[in-house]
Amino acid sequence: MLQDLSIRNFAIIDELSLSLEEGLTVLTGETGAGKSIIIDAVQLLVGARGSAEFVRHGEKKAEIEGVFSAPDGHAVFNKCEEFGIEIEDEMVLLKRDISASGKSSCRINGKLVTISILREVGAALIDIHGQHESQELMDESAHINLLDQFGSEEIAEAKRNYQDVYRVYDDLRKQIRSLSENDQQMAHRLDLIQFQYKEIEEADLSINEDEELMEEKTRLSNFEKLFESLQTAYEALQGEQRGLDWTGLAMSNMEQAADIDAELKQVSDTISSQFYLLEDSAREIRQHLDGLEFDPERLQLIEDRLNEINQLKRKYGASIEEIMEYFSSIEEEIEAITNKDSSLEDLKYRLESVEKDLNIEADHLSAVRKKWADILTEAIHGELKALYMDKAVFQVHFTEGKPGQYKSNGINEIEFYISTNPGEPLKPLIKVASGGEISRMMLALKTIFSQHQGITSIIFDEVDTGVSGRVAQAIAEKIYSISSHSQVLCISHLPQVAAISDRHLFISKEVKNNRTHTSVLPLVKEERVKEISRMISGVEITDLTISHAEELIDLAHAIKKSAV
Repeated sequence: MLQDLSIRNFAIIDELSLSLEEGLTVLTGETGAGKSIIIDAVQLLVGARGSAEFVRHGEKKAEIEGVFSAPDGHAVFNKCEEFGIEIEDEMVLLKRDISASGKSSCRINGKLVTISILREVGAALIDIHGQHESQELMDESAHINLLDQFGSEEIAEAKRNYQDVYRVYDDLRKQIRSLSENDQQMAHRLDLIQFQYKEIEEADLSINEDEELMEEKTRLSNFEKLFESLQTAYEALQGEQRGLDWTGLAMSNMEQAADIDAELKQVSDTISSQFYLLEDSAREIRQHLDGLEFDPERLQLIEDRLNEINQLKRKYGASIEEIMEYFSSIEEEIEAITNKDSSLEDLKYRLESVEKDLNIEADHLSAVRKKWADILTEAIHGELKALYMDKAVFQVHFTEGKPGQYKSNGINEIEFYISTNPGEPLKPLIKVASGGEISRMMLALKTIFSQHQGITSIIFDEVDTGVSGRVAQAIAEKIYSISSHSQVLCISHLPQVAAISDRHLFISKEVKNNRTHTSVLPLVKEERVKEISRMISGVEITDLTISHAEELIDLAHAIKKSAV
């Protein structure tokens, strides 16, 4: 959920901090007080398009920060991992700055990200619905995913089985397309990879050859320094009055001392051991010196070989291992092109067999989706009835693809259809005209899908516009029911929604020093009754409107108590 929201220098808001809670929070206030501006800020926080117009007049930049908490296993964890963003303590911090020049910067948990990444992560955390938009529900391309989420594990399993076969099918089709190119292109390709194959083959590479050559080159290039160092080291050890002589003298004397004092035996043994080790080392240095020989021709051969290897790296891979992997791949391709006809025949035979399996899985996935579409339809009709749209008809419309037209998510194209009046034909949901009907339809769908989408926070921005009476009460109850699955923030002009909320925030504005300032006040008890009275009456608060407000709050309390 959205735990904390901080807004600075945004539109008419100079500085605003909100600590939010679970359940239903309603925001009310006079028109123009800044309610929708807060929602605009949240939309920018999760990736909406920014503009310099949002920056408060006279300020350098607008700043918006939001702290979200998400349970372990939530979709946002996979999304952040995909973009290399670390999450600690199940907290996600989004930050968006917009400068007065219009430039924007975005950060997630302190990491600078693009606006598209911010939008993807934000979409997993919060869902915003306005009077004229409702994101996924009004996007027909997303309807198939919503149905799949509703169908839960049964659809997910059928989809996984289908996609496993589809990947094999798609790979075979790509191979067939590649081999089915025109003969001239294929001939050019064969000439190229045969030349490459011969060039790599003649190079006769071996793994780690370049590393071994570099070590040998280093030795030869530094021959004089190496010889001088070994010679000096040897002379320091071997010879009269040198290291071994003095160490031998120490060893001899310590052996005599140890014969007298047993406590010196360990020291004596250590010196003896070191003497023999130094003696062996001196012998190895001498052997190495005797074997040293500067060979300028060998150095030139090494440099030529390294140049040859580096040229191959520039063409075929960053390492000898990668070059050899490429060599193997073009060997297979040469074989396939050379035996093109038999290869094509084999691939087509395999494709035909895989397509039969794919068709079975596609039909099964389609059948499972249709089963859950019927369950969804029944659930939506129940929700619409509760919203006094019992005459409305909802349908999950399936369009089957043509034979052989398989897609990564199946053969179905799915769109939600609705008819809101008896006798009217079913039409795509996105073409329903009435604002009130859109609000109720969206709430019905959201009530169902909020249990399956995993969104931590949902914002409703005046979605209750154009309704009143019993429909308003039904909408209030529906919004409250959604808050049992996700945190809900709701801007509303309906007293019924305000009365049923768990927390009521009053947004107001005032002028100080010729500047407008927006503030937020949490309402309790009498303050809440007065605000709901104002919402009922419009202007004047009377004893009757106060009584009505108290009655609405009591009714809401009873509804919430019965829902527990």
